[in-house]
Amino acid sequence: MPSLFKRRADAAATETVDTEPDEATEADEAVNRPRSYTEKKGKATPKRSEAQKRAKEPPPADRKEAARRLRDRQRSERAEARQKMAEGDERYLPTRDRGPEKALARKVVDSRRNIGSYFLIAALVILIGTSQSMPAGIRTVAQVLWFALAFLFILDSVLLCRKVRKTLKAKMPKATVRWGSMYMYVVMRSITFRKLRLPSPQVKIGDPI
Repeated sequence: MPSLFKRRADAAATETVDTEPDEATEADEAVNRPRSYTEKKGKATPKRSEAQKRAKEPPPADRKEAARRLRDRQRSERAEARQKMAEGDERYLPTRDRGPEKALARKVVDSRRNIGSYFLIAALVILIGTSQSMPAGIRTVAQVLWFALAFLFILDSVLLCRKVRKTLKAKMPKATVRWGSMYMYVVMRSITFRKLRLPSPQVKIGDPI
């Protein structure tokens, strides 16, 4: 029995000796730590902005308040969708504007000056010139200008379609394109005023494609 008690006493003494350096080290580190030191936590404290985002919006007081919030949210979503569509985000584009082929075709149209962009304004001026209230000489000149404008528009549209086809075949040789609908797509975009085009032009006039 005395030998058993002696072994236990020796083991306890050994543990005490082993833990004393660790406790001394921790005490020294505690003394040397700066006053601004804080203990590490298991998870980082979230920023104030993140905490505010996570905060839930209080429930509406009545049906009018709920309807107002719904209208505001829908208005904000529509504005965001229009902005994303103008930027060319595929998620917000209508079906006719989706696809890398259409995006490349739009760049071809937007990188050049198109007769179609001035077609509507010129056609309106010529239409006024051909009215019966105008003198015969002005009506004759307006008719000549109309035929000239139509010829230039058709010629420019043909050149535009050829350029779109050449560019698509060079950069997307494996793409499957319905050329009839593609030609109509680029011609209609060329007629639209540049500032009114959706998606908005992503290139400047004269930029290489």
